[in-house]
Amino acid sequence: MDDTTAKQRIAKRAARELNDGDVVNLGIGLPTMVANYIPDDVHVILQSENGFVGLGPVPEPGCEDKDIVNAGGKCVTVKQGAAFFDSSVSFGIIRGGHVDTTILGALEVDEKGNLASHMVPGKMVPGMGGAMDLVSGAKKVIITMTHTSKGAPKILKKCTLPLTAAGQVNLIITELAVIEVTKDGLALKEIAPDTTIADILKSTDADVIISEELKVMEV
Repeated sequence: MDDTTAKQRIAKRAARELNDGDVVNLGIGLPTMVANYIPDDVHVILQSENGFVGLGPVPEPGCEDKDIVNAGGKCVTVKQGAAFFDSSVSFGIIRGGHVDTTILGALEVDEKGNLASHMVPGKMVPGMGGAMDLVSGAKKVIITMTHTSKGAPKILKKCTLPLTAAGQVNLIITELAVIEVTKDGLALKEIAPDTTIADILKSTDADVIISEELKVMEV
């Protein structure tokens, strides 16, 4: 599976985690794709940490407005009724516990629900942004990422990179699986139809509990 197809699958599955009426924050990169797959009968309020609510789908080519961008600097659309405000209000929403769900990318996640998402030592990469606030303030934290990076597992027994947050991740969605972080460890809840449990275990460094109610992921 190519990288684009994998990310589309992840975004589609993540969109099904959202509930009618939720206030949702989408991180930069892959999570922004989730806005394109929210079911028509589910009405959520998407918040962008750089200062607005009412985020819409990615604009059609040629229809971009350079003055309307998300926290990653990418052009976006806004829905009718959108509201713009400054960073203090934006982070007041986040830190005040008003975000129901945040969907973020990650470099690593481990079996304790620890998250490493903001830097690689010795490399020039983007900073942490608002991720530390989001994972602490949101009621539910969903990590969307490819299962491996250049063949190396990203779901580990213990994160090797500096932590963005400790014990805050609730759910991990990859192109291969849906994994819930529980008090007993990582529980495999769903498996993609084009893979096997053996493939997932081979691609995962952490110990995984096979759920008795294991389902096939809708793709």
